[in-house]
Amino acid sequence: MNKLEQIKKQISSDPLNAVFTQRGIDPLYKAEEEARIIIVGQAPGRIAEETGLYWNDLSGDRLREWMGIDREVFYESDLIAQVPMDFYYPGKGKSGDMPPRKGFAEKWHPLLLQEMPDVKTILLVGAYAQKYYLNKRAKLNLTETVRAYKEYLPEFFPLVHPSPLNLGWLKKNPWFELEVVPTLQEFIRDILA
Repeated sequence: MNKLEQIKKQISSDPLNAVFTQRGIDPLYKAEEEARIIIVGQAPGRIAEETGLYWNDLSGDRLREWMGIDREVFYESDLIAQVPMDFYYPGKGKSGDMPPRKGFAEKWHPLLLQEMPDVKTILLVGAYAQKYYLNKRAKLNLTETVRAYKEYLPEFFPLVHPSPLNLGWLKKNPWFELEVVPTLQEFIRDILA
């Protein structure tokens, strides 16, 4: 058993995850030693939990479109890792899904990242990932952080969450799809080449 497999076993057996493990739900993420790109989102959604496939919804379709890659590359390439802020679906909230559990990323991300030494960039999808990874380097809000994406390259690439709930944000901020998305596609293409 390699180190990444050992970590997955530790996550599954963590008492804080017992409610999921007892229901036969495995932690939903992908970490490969060969990874060059890590995608850090919020947490798996209901459909992802049910299908056992992260980003398996309209948000995932839009994220793949923004990245300029298809489902095959997204799911089958060992060069792309998926390490959300929580590896389990947190449940439904008032307006969308509940936030990821506090302390989860702090406990598991450093262990996983240590086993992926060749990562070129981490896509920070949404406010939770940006607050955790950028900390005091983040701007006043998500919009300003994403607008300043060049300041964080190549280590991090902050993005708005591709959820259909953010269609209004995309309409108010056309610069994102005009400038940021083409830059992201070129960036991803260069890393995967």
